[in-house]
Amino acid sequence: MNKKKIDYFKEKLLTAKQEILNGGILANTDDMKIDSEDLSDEADLAANTINQQVSFSIRERELSKLRRIEAALNRIDHGTFGICEESGETIEEKRLENQPWTEFCLEIAEEREREANQRFRKSF
Repeated sequence: MNKKKIDYFKEKLLTAKQEILNGGILANTDDMKIDSEDLSDEADLAANTINQQVSFSIRERELSKLRRIEAALNRIDHGTFGICEESGETIEEKRLENQPWTEFCLEIAEEREREANQRFRKSF
């Protein structure tokens, strides 16, 4: 991949990182508290608990994405950006355009997703 493309993807990654950091999702903790008024009503407590679980999931997803962005920026610094970490094949530019933080080519990503789905089905 040429330097112009690398710079383009680096800028895309830095923009995505700033969106996460400036978006407030990670900083806002208001929904992590339970008001003492909600403790007396089971329905309010249940609704509050569900809201917290959703918030935790969103935060975890954003933190995971942030970690993947940092890893992609590190791969740029080390000259391995755009190369599948498992197969060593080149990651398609179309895939990088949609997810510049991806570390796997489409074939490996699909294989991992199938394996995860199989593990999920087996757990039930």
